[in-house]
Amino acid sequence: MPGIRSISRTVRRSVRHKLLVLALLPVALVLPIALAGLTAWGASFTYEQLYIKVNTDLAVAHDLFERIQRDHLNHLARLSDSYVFRDAMARGDRQTLEHLVEKLKKDANFSFLRIVAVEKGSPPANHGRTVTPAVGIEIVASEDLRRLDPGLADAVRLPLVKTPRARPSDRTVEDRAMLIRARQPVVNTNGSVDVMLDGGVLLNNNFTFVDAIRDLVYGPGSLPSGSIGTVTVFLDDVRISTNVPRVAGKRALGTRVSEEVSRAVLDEGETWINRAFVVNDWYISAYEPLVDVTGQRVGILYAGYLEAPFRAALWQTLGLLLLLLFGLLALYALLAIRGAKSIFKPVERMSQVVRATRLGHAQRVGPVESNDELAELAREFDAMLDRLEQHTADMQQWTEQLEVKVDERTAELQQRNDELQRTITVLRDTRRQLVTAEKLAALGELTAGVAHEINNPIQVMLGNLDVLTSELGNKLDPVRNEANLVIEQIYRIQAIIEKLLKYARPGDYAGYLVETDVNQVVTDTLELVAHMQSQHAFEIVLGLKASRDVVINAQELQQVLVNLISNAAHALPEAQGEVTLSTGDWEDKGIWITVTDNGTGMDEDQRSQIFNPFFSTKSQGEGTGLGLSVSYGLIRRYGGNITVSSAPGAGTRFKIWLLTEPKLTEDAETIAEQLHAAETNEHHAANLDTDERANN
Repeated sequence: MPGIRSISRTVRRSVRHKLLVLALLPVALVLPIALAGLTAWGASFTYEQLYIKVNTDLAVAHDLFERIQRDHLNHLARLSDSYVFRDAMARGDRQTLEHLVEKLKKDANFSFLRIVAVEKGSPPANHGRTVTPAVGIEIVASEDLRRLDPGLADAVRLPLVKTPRARPSDRTVEDRAMLIRARQPVVNTNGSVDVMLDGGVLLNNNFTFVDAIRDLVYGPGSLPSGSIGTVTVFLDDVRISTNVPRVAGKRALGTRVSEEVSRAVLDEGETWINRAFVVNDWYISAYEPLVDVTGQRVGILYAGYLEAPFRAALWQTLGLLLLLLFGLLALYALLAIRGAKSIFKPVERMSQVVRATRLGHAQRVGPVESNDELAELAREFDAMLDRLEQHTADMQQWTEQLEVKVDERTAELQQRNDELQRTITVLRDTRRQLVTAEKLAALGELTAGVAHEINNPIQVMLGNLDVLTSELGNKLDPVRNEANLVIEQIYRIQAIIEKLLKYARPGDYAGYLVETDVNQVVTDTLELVAHMQSQHAFEIVLGLKASRDVVINAQELQQVLVNLISNAAHALPEAQGEVTLSTGDWEDKGIWITVTDNGTGMDEDQRSQIFNPFFSTKSQGEGTGLGLSVSYGLIRRYGGNITVSSAPGAGTRFKIWLLTEPKLTEDAETIAEQLHAAETNEHHAANLDTDERANN
């Protein structure tokens, strides 16, 4: 019932599926697209706000860093301007001065503070050498720091920790110091400067410093629960003071910044703001270069906070939106399906009828409550099924009668087709043999004449060359190689002429016919082709199972086998070449011999011409194209045959069929008579086929 199934599919698709698709597709498409757009915008907006915040945090940390520097300079200025200090200076009370300096060092958290003498009578500014208040970052080598304070030199020594993504470096220890260096000149009553207050705050391992900045930048309520704010001071790319944890309870001192940040901040002097993998987690990070008093970039100031809580909050929000979307889609789909149920009911009943009809049951839609187009379709559907059932019964009766007649005619036509196919096969083989025989006959006459005409001049040339060689003696030495080459080529011409004569008049070169063991001939042939294996390494596999002898000339059979093995060797691959020689019994007629290789194979066009004279698949200059033609002629002369099967890349198999008692072929006239008989049979079969079609 293909027609009923087609109608059922069409109705179901056009009503149920299309209606649901039209109702649900817009919502199913628009909402996911809107959600994807909202997700992309939300993520972009969220991270944009995070980057703005961290940029602000870095700016605040920068201001605090500079304010701390100014505060230390102000401490020195207040001390130098204090009455007690100036009075002690005037009195030369060194004990009081040292007490005041030590007290300020402790109160203001200086790492070192000292009074340094300057050139006598130096003015505060613009008179001779300039001596002005100054504060800034200085990098002090280990030896210089040891001269300032031996204890500080030991405190700054920091082993470097191997850090993923950091710039490659051979350094293992950081022993330099980064200082906030403040210098405040002390002006005497006469306006000159005799001494200067020189103080420094060591930033290496100065956790109080970075924690104070962190507490001010990331105070309570500035970050969501679970996030942490961090501040780091880098000397070059090494963390010398940080509150970034490496493991629980241990700060990430000695770790290094990533190569990407190092190149952007230290090499290019840029401010780098992005999400970054800091030590062991992802942070929203901001980095800016730290510049010393000479204007050189010597380190990095970092501010950032843990990204994970923000990322979790973002995905939680997106998950809620997705859940809301699917809930709305499910609700809308439920309402659409329930609302369309009344429309689907007639279609579903028609679908049930179609399935029952497919199974061979008689069923109808029956009355439908509604009076719309679908109800009319259901009534027409029932009427159509009634008519179809009647037509099916009539056709079944006609089919039973027709099948009997068709079977009778089919059997008769099959028999005649088989006879015609056999006749066509015989005709095709006979025609091919006739064409080959005609080529052999025509080429034989031509080659016999050509060989006779060429032989006489060759003999004269050989005789004269012998005379020249004898007469000239040692005088021939300068051109003896050339003379020998000429003689070799003449002998080559003689060999080609001999092949042509064998091809033209194989009967003149036929040997004696004796009962021959083909297995022994195959074995003896291996000695003749041994030199081929030394030139082109390949393996010969034997499978000799022939149990009867044949009457043939063994030398001619050996010549055929050598030709076939030589052709197979030329077609083999450079490695793992293999030639298989097999023999076996050919029913009660004789024996067969196969020569099979795993070489390049041949296509259909090459197989159809392989036995034609002068046709060769070898490279130019490697063969005359007569070997297979001569071999084919020799085997056919004994009533046998050579067949070939091959395909490109699948190797080639030649199969020789030999009769136990040879039936020597006469000439091309016999083949012509066979061809005429085959054509007569083909014409007769064609007439029978035409008559049969007319009767049908």
